[in-house]
Amino acid sequence: MTRKIFDPDDEFIVEDCMDPDYEAGTDDDQPEMFEHFRLELDKGQTPMRVDKYMSTHLENTSRHRIQLAIKQEYVKVNGKTVKANCVVRPGDVISFVMPYQRRGLEILPENIPLDIVYEDDDLLVINKKAGMVVHPGHGHFSGTLVNALAFHLGISQGPDGEDERMGVLVHRIDKDTSGLLVVAKNDEAQLNLARQFFVHSIDRIYVAVVWGNLRDDEGTITGNIGRDPNDRMRFKVFPDGESGKHAVTHYRVLERFGFVTVVECRLETGRTHQIRVHFNWIGHPLFNDERYDGSEIRKGTIYAKYRQFIGNCFKIMPRQALHAKTLGFIHPRTGEHLLFDSPLPDDMTALIEKWRNYVAPDGAETEL
Repeated sequence: MTRKIFDPDDEFIVEDCMDPDYEAGTDDDQPEMFEHFRLELDKGQTPMRVDKYMSTHLENTSRHRIQLAIKQEYVKVNGKTVKANCVVRPGDVISFVMPYQRRGLEILPENIPLDIVYEDDDLLVINKKAGMVVHPGHGHFSGTLVNALAFHLGISQGPDGEDERMGVLVHRIDKDTSGLLVVAKNDEAQLNLARQFFVHSIDRIYVAVVWGNLRDDEGTITGNIGRDPNDRMRFKVFPDGESGKHAVTHYRVLERFGFVTVVECRLETGRTHQIRVHFNWIGHPLFNDERYDGSEIRKGTIYAKYRQFIGNCFKIMPRQALHAKTLGFIHPRTGEHLLFDSPLPDDMTALIEKWRNYVAPDGAETEL
């Protein structure tokens, strides 16, 4: 018997593998980075190797890919990690996750320019601009990063196409967050990189502009994050731990402007919208983050000139002020540690410079 599951209490949690600031929106229509499965062997099942059993019970999944998943410790039998030669018997339960593969979705290649920071035979690192959706889905079937990758990689795209490399995505960042993404070119690279995200060994540093003047120069925000039961478009912190999943964000102040603060965020966990949710929870939402209460004046005066200044800042930065600046990981083939850094985009640079001028001691605060 084969049964696909999405169990919130299972040890394999899809949100662990998602970038913390991927835009949920109506993402019920979006394929997740991992698919969760559970196979329970029938009473009459003949004992056989776990990789062979899985290959005969999973559609459109090769035995080679299954063996790669077992090698990366995605597969458990009766709750324990196993090797490919493990023999499964009637009554055994196989639980596992598999990185997403494209199935039955037509992806049209589009000649969209990509800012490729690094590329070799196994992977690409891309500096995604704000405003680009990563994966086709509800309301976005063209103009996405995947459409651009399809063109760049020359992948056959029909819904019945044999090339399944639309599973090259390892993680995502949301439409209005800019910054670095790693993309795998083959199964081996995808499963290896996905595993690094899975165990939180990836180095990820974000830069954000948040409302208010943070009390401490450095700090840690800890609070369980889960979907808001009153608004499925948002996530929230459950401070008592009665719901949600453990989430930890470390931050360091880079620059203070009194009314807003520029911070560097280092992620210990990778929950959906983690940075945005955590800072909103402590009363410092991201600047111009409409979903998490940052698109209105949160700190400062009520005077007309200040309101005009903030309005101009919103025009300069028409999105949440968040950039995925640094990305580091182990190369899946060479074992080399790669570290990439992306400069702040023009809109965030202009926003920060405008605040510098506003609070400058020479009276430049009158500049709107």
